[in-house]
Amino acid sequence: MPRQEGEDFPTAGHVVDYLRAYEQRYDLPIRRPVRVHEVRPDGRRLAVQTDAGTYLARYVISATGTWECPYVPDIAGRAEFTGRQLHTVDYTSPEKFRGRRVVIVGAGNSAAQILAEVSRVAEVTWVSLRPPRLMPDDVDGRVLFGVATRAAAGGVNGGVSDLGDIVMVPSVRNARERGVLHACPMFERLSAHGMYWADGTQQSCDAVLWCTGFRPNLAHLMALLPAAHQGTVATEGTRSVDEPRLYLLGYGDWTGPASATLVGAGRTAKATVADIAAQLSE
Repeated sequence: MPRQEGEDFPTAGHVVDYLRAYEQRYDLPIRRPVRVHEVRPDGRRLAVQTDAGTYLARYVISATGTWECPYVPDIAGRAEFTGRQLHTVDYTSPEKFRGRRVVIVGAGNSAAQILAEVSRVAEVTWVSLRPPRLMPDDVDGRVLFGVATRAAAGGVNGGVSDLGDIVMVPSVRNARERGVLHACPMFERLSAHGMYWADGTQQSCDAVLWCTGFRPNLAHLMALLPAAHQGTVATEGTRSVDEPRLYLLGYGDWTGPASATLVGAGRTAKATVADIAAQLSE
């Protein structure tokens, strides 16, 4: 990827421009916008039913990513809570919480960075299932990219997760210095106006912000693999164990080390295409 003038790391827009140029350079036959409704067996082929017609294929690669379905745990009493409930995807600004009592749920980067912002204008309680793991202060994006690259290439046993879960960006370091970067154990249930812990402790709040991640959307595969509703599919490499005509790319480590990153997706894609090409030549 070409360097971006004036930036140490590429911005989102720069990455999009690079991918667009890549598509144009190789004149890739991409159809868009197309919404896939279902992939189902059709004799010796798979039928991909879409809003632009049905495609028949000997092999299908599903690469829809991991960021489409916001995940909120099924906590007891969640439907009874009368305050605001938002997911990370809904968060735009700390100003909407000014003067409020806010509970942030999660142990990752989103939770820590939103906490750092909201704690400046609101009374914040941070809760998580397990103690958050903070990375060393000197670990930044360049270090993480290097670790992920080596893991994807099989050069190291561990990956990014071995370093911790939360990157200590300046705002998070500042929150630590202000003494607000402290997480409580996860509460047991919600009530109309707050939450209860297992020991009987209770707390009122005005809003709960769920920083609890996302799940892959595999609904289009359920006619082919009913278990896909669970958000994962049993694979050998990237090939489905139960449906050998189906491959899955870019869903996380279960489809290859660092496969949800650009460098990891590229490596697993090469292996997948080589496997399919070999079968087509037989």
